Amino acid sequence: MTSRLWPRIRRIWITAGLLFTALFVGWSLLAFRATAAAHAALASDSLVVVEETALGWSFRPDPRALGAAPANLLLLPGGMVDPVAYAPLAREVAAAGHTVQLLRLPWRGAFGQADGLDFVETVRRAMDRLPGPWVLAGHSRGGAIASGIAHAGAPRLAGLVLLGTTHPRDVSLVHLQYYVAKIYGTADGIAPVAKVRANAPLLPAGTHWVELAGANHSQFGAYGFQPGDHRAAMDRATQRARIVAVLLEALASAGGAGQ
Repeated sequence: MTSRLWPRIRRIWITAGLLFTALFVGWSLLAFRATAAAHAALASDSLVVVEETALGWSFRPDPRALGAAPANLLLLPGGMVDPVAYAPLAREVAAAGHTVQLLRLPWRGAFGQADGLDFVETVRRAMDRLPGPWVLAGHSRGGAIASGIAHAGAPRLAGLVLLGTTHPRDVSLVHLQYYVAKIYGTADGIAPVAKVRANAPLLPAGTHWVELAGANHSQFGAYGFQPGDHRAAMDRATQRARIVAVLLEALASAGGAGQ
């Protein structure tokens, strides 16, 4: 009796495990998918020209909106998230007069594919395409990668904005002399406040800390509800507007330093 029971129990556990994995993968694919509004933000108009490139997407403003010494923004998406989810953010910054390069992460940042020197060189090549200083921004896993690039150094990098991430965790950025900002939400279930604040000693003393009351992890981009996150009390549009304001401040600082 016992000899027949154990194989049945094992089959039930295996079946349940496979079913749970399939459900989790399916939910994750839906959760990390960019919204229809994000896809709509890829359309060019009189204010912003959007072009898909080999590295991602370029958002170029109307030349009449450019300042005297405009800085550029390079934006890294969160791990597993469809990079198109950050198109609304990129578009708003571009409409304010700054060219934005939104990059794809290799394998969407899974399996460490964006951690090596090859991707660092990809970022540097993206920066080489345009003159002027650059601000580097990254959400979640993108923030970890941005921290590593800032630590290694990149020509003309003049600002760093970390969005909804506990990083830097493995490198120290206390030596950075340019504008650094850390934006975090109090309802973020992936990068909770305590863990975000725990790594403050790895950031420069002059870091701009921006707390978004009621903001969660998923609304740093325009995608679904990420597994493990908390429900936001701040609406998505307000959260994006607060992020854009900090990015523009970083770009203004970088542009002034480049004069």
